[in-house]
Amino acid sequence: MTTTAEIINKEQLLRHWQGHRFLTRRVIEAFPEKDFFEFTIGGMRPFSSLASELLSIGVPALKSITSGKVSPYTEEGFDLKTKEEYLQKWDKDTEEINQLWAQIPEEDFEKTFNLFGQYEFPIINNVLYFIDNEVHHRGQGYVYLRALGIEPPFFWERW
Repeated sequence: MTTTAEIINKEQLLRHWQGHRFLTRRVIEAFPEKDFFEFTIGGMRPFSSLASELLSIGVPALKSITSGKVSPYTEEGFDLKTKEEYLQKWDKDTEEINQLWAQIPEEDFEKTFNLFGQYEFPIINNVLYFIDNEVHHRGQGYVYLRALGIEPPFFWERW
């Protein structure tokens, strides 16, 4: 007889992801305006570019998943020029993620979906990638902030 144990449910996973998003938002806030767009180390992209990537994944991916329509990945489509515009877009996307998340039946997370026409994995794996990618890029932001002499937020303070 095989039994399965639920380790984390759909709502807990969303709360976990949104906790990471809250922390990434705090990292964006910590950057001085100019450095958010210009500061780099070792050939890495500025944090504004990393934030653009994250904004180009969350909502577009969930829209694709909920509609069943495969759309290519693109960072085009929004023209953000200030840190405040990034924060406003971040907040808007946070609410939209909550709305789109509610449209995904829990049983669909095991279904395969060809995200951005490139990543054919179960939806749960794609969601875990969204989180892993955000943590990775936020780590780059921490390095930038420390190099600028700015103490980043504690990584465990996700609410």
